[in-house]
Amino acid sequence: MSGNPDVVLIKPEATQIARQGMPQFFGISKASAGAKAISMNLTAFGPGGRAKAHYHRDFETAIYGISGQIALYYGERLEKCAIIVPGSFIYIPEFIPHIAFNLSDSEPATAITARNDAAEQENVILAPELEGIVDAAVAKLKAEILAARN
Repeated sequence: MSGNPDVVLIKPEATQIARQGMPQFFGISKASAGAKAISMNLTAFGPGGRAKAHYHRDFETAIYGISGQIALYYGERLEKCAIIVPGSFIYIPEFIPHIAFNLSDSEPATAITARNDAAEQENVILAPELEGIVDAAVAKLKAEILAARN
């Protein structure tokens, strides 16, 4: 069985900024592990952190919430919203525009992200025409969460 790939262990020490604008611990991909059809990362939003509006060309995304609350706005005009909390899974089909926001301005939020795309960042397509359209909705949601805590 010589010539077969080996198991690869990756332990990133620091975040890097992903094309969609949020800090990630880049994990498994073609570049890091020789993966053929998967990538997997830890997204680490700082307090008040957010992504840029984007979609994934030809690839699906799965997210698992680890800490905090992350609002994921999605749809053609970001008209829908799902809240990712610890222990929740979310599936995003290919070509669906989306943007994520940490709903806390004082605590970090983290999530594991996996895609059936070993290229990782090459198929992330930014959607600048969608930037800013949900900012008021995010501010309102943050205020509601803060009021509920007090």
